[in-house]
Amino acid sequence: MLKIGLTGNIGSGKTTVAKVFELLGIPVFYADDEAKKVMVTDAILIDALKQTFGAASYFDDGSLNRKYIAGIVFNNEAELKKLNALVHPATFRAFDNWIASIHAAPYVIKEAALLFESASYKMCDRSLLVSAPLENRIARVIQRDHISRTEVESREARQLTEEKKKQLANDVIVNDGRQLVIPQILTLHQQYLALAAGQESGTKIFGTKNKDF
Repeated sequence: MLKIGLTGNIGSGKTTVAKVFELLGIPVFYADDEAKKVMVTDAILIDALKQTFGAASYFDDGSLNRKYIAGIVFNNEAELKKLNALVHPATFRAFDNWIASIHAAPYVIKEAALLFESASYKMCDRSLLVSAPLENRIARVIQRDHISRTEVESREARQLTEEKKKQLANDVIVNDGRQLVIPQILTLHQQYLALAAGQESGTKIFGTKNKDF
């Protein structure tokens, strides 16, 4: 099955794009939402988190002590890397299980904010970046999340730059407020349908840029 990785920096509109693909009948795996789920459902991950950050990582009822974990990793890059190194593989396992449950779709999409940073793009056949100018993205997030510009910029700094992601992505949707997004999605949808059909017949998928960085 053809797998498309969908990403974009904060405020790019990647989730909105994913919802449009869903309207076209394409299953979407929301990796960021799934990462929260596996922290309370994946036994391997739960055990690893307790060993790494302490038993206080979970309450007696089995729910995650998010405030405790956040206090450890907030503004601590080394501890955040430890957390991601545990959560990402569990999310990968969830993606594999999800893929196995899909039987009647021409292709699927994995939506992930850290598609490249987590190396999960390697699990996909192609990667799609939703691109938008930085000032547009900052304005969107300030309005959406009611946070300061400084906080938005801090979140942005924790991701690869959009320029770097453009070098890595196979396809790009421009969401700059001037170009229409829906026609871009429809064009890519047709391309992905053709690639999926070619994959089914054993035709090689051309033009992939996914590589290590």
